[in-house]
Amino acid sequence: MPKYLKPVMWLTDVGFILYWLVSFMKLLPPEYYYQDYNNEMLVAWNLSFIPLDLLISATGLFSLWLLRKNPHSVQALALILLSLGLTFCSGLQAIAFWAFRGELDWFWWTPNLFLMLYPLWFMPFLFQKLKREAIS
Repeated sequence: MPKYLKPVMWLTDVGFILYWLVSFMKLLPPEYYYQDYNNEMLVAWNLSFIPLDLLISATGLFSLWLLRKNPHSVQALALILLSLGLTFCSGLQAIAFWAFRGELDWFWWTPNLFLMLYPLWFMPFLFQKLKREAIS
């Protein structure tokens, strides 16, 4: 298992949960959430990420729990790959949306680029490990 994967996954998965808690509890001024936060369509767009983000957190945290129980668990590796794939999709969806709108706000682009790129760093290693485990 790559050295930094577990802490990065854990922080990302907990971060998704915290983001939605902060959003629903309205702990920040609305203008910090995203551009055009008064636009009903953008509010709906943002809320459309809830199922994806919570599924990412559930699969990620569950896979980390499985790995703690059994460090050689093929199911945990598969769940990690699923979680990383979904994380990539979440970041890609957000970046694509803001790019199509022609809006470059690094406050939003930076975390979403992170969500897109960090899975790509770890996935090749995990695919190889899963392939080796499956052959064994």
